[in-house]
Amino acid sequence: MADFPERIEAPNWLADDRLLYNAEGRLFTIEIATGRVAPVDTGSCVRCNNDHVVSRDGRTLGISCAGAQGHSQVYVLPLSGGEPRLVTEKAPSYLHGISPDGRRLAYCASRDGEFDVYDIAVSGGEERRLTTAPGLDDGPEYTPDGKYIWFNSVRAGKMQIFRMTADGEQQTRMTFTQRNEWFPHISPDGQRVAYLSYGPEVDPGAHPPGKDVELHVMNIDGTGDRKLRSLFGGQGTLNVNSWAPDSARIAYVRYEE
Repeated sequence: MADFPERIEAPNWLADDRLLYNAEGRLFTIEIATGRVAPVDTGSCVRCNNDHVVSRDGRTLGISCAGAQGHSQVYVLPLSGGEPRLVTEKAPSYLHGISPDGRRLAYCASRDGEFDVYDIAVSGGEERRLTTAPGLDDGPEYTPDGKYIWFNSVRAGKMQIFRMTADGEQQTRMTFTQRNEWFPHISPDGQRVAYLSYGPEVDPGAHPPGKDVELHVMNIDGTGDRKLRSLFGGQGTLNVNSWAPDSARIAYVRYEE
């Protein structure tokens, strides 16, 4: 556990036992064993938010950053750092998933007043809309085999967890609660899904900070749901996949009350 005087968000667990996180528009890594913090060179992208993803081979970093349009757009760069390359011409776009083969990116985007899940080739080009239900669809993440995308949606009244095939078909509800369930993250071994749970009193379309929340984990088929921990957090606690490479631990951010 490490304490920070500033607000940090969204830890990705890297293969070399470092965590990647964002703070004040920039990205940093911290060595778990030593606590040593180092900045990540993101070139001209200095207004990054907490929607960042590392490719399965550990070479590519996908980020969401306010670009020339003033809203979040998706970029890619080497994990070692460098000048990012813009992928999504349209904004706002918030990255959540890189396909296991590294060829496609899945993201949440607002187009014509509707937030839906889209995907696009990592080289750029035409984006593909995968969800069309009214209301917010967010947090798309690929399973390790690339067959499915998990996401969260308000289409059921409360924010709930859903799954679909990678081409947007067979959209299936996976949680059935009266709470608001956000950001499904699949373990590297493909066996379990962790997510962030807000109480029923929270706006289903929002994931604010400074709330009493819960971390949950369930089996990949939706069974065996259990609460791991209650904590004070919310926005930034579990926005990205923070499973350890061995699928045995999860990193998260807790805020002091």
